[in-house]
Amino acid sequence: MPRLKNGEERNYDVKFRNRVDAGNLLADRLAKTEHRPAIVLGIPRGGIIVADIVARKLGTDFDIVIPRKLGAPENEELAIGAVMEDGTSYINSYMVNALRVPPDYIENEMARQVREITRRSAAYRKSVSYSIAGKNAILVDDGIATGATVIASARWARKRNPSRLIVAVAAAPPQSVDVLEQEVDSVIVLHTPQDFASVGQFYEEFEPVSDDQVMQIMRSRGLL
Repeated sequence: MPRLKNGEERNYDVKFRNRVDAGNLLADRLAKTEHRPAIVLGIPRGGIIVADIVARKLGTDFDIVIPRKLGAPENEELAIGAVMEDGTSYINSYMVNALRVPPDYIENEMARQVREITRRSAAYRKSVSYSIAGKNAILVDDGIATGATVIASARWARKRNPSRLIVAVAAAPPQSVDVLEQEVDSVIVLHTPQDFASVGQFYEEFEPVSDDQVMQIMRSRGLL
């Protein structure tokens, strides 16, 4: 890895200073293509910071959606799919077959994650109806790895009859973009590297986002 004059190593993977920087860049890209009426839907937790910036710069409505990843047996970090609170889901059949995941495991994992969605929903958002029908719905996240949670979110949003459904993220691998393009009307990604290990590799600062940070944004929006 090349070194700077002060001896520090330069990481050429880094494309964004932080989530605020990514939000500003994503808003600039969206401003060239998207039109109102629109609603930006952030995906917790990290995607909420990006989405808040995007919605403020574009002057659109704002809300959040809460998917949860379905973790593989013995490896919760490996996604085999994702689920929404109403049961809308995406199952990666390739991963399920490759790992020989039994149906009862998937059923139990979905129930477990729906309970966590219910907890987060109560903590993050007032119990009010979503206003998506007839608008351009823009799903925003700080980045995509497998795309499972974004796909589940897109399927959920599609049921609410948006005029168009767009996914807008800072970084994603090309193969995930290909899958998403089958689910939504448009996918906007600022950085699509072939060599993709994790979302965090493209950020200089990628600290975990807390419940309190999400709740602060939601209160500022009058949604909590």
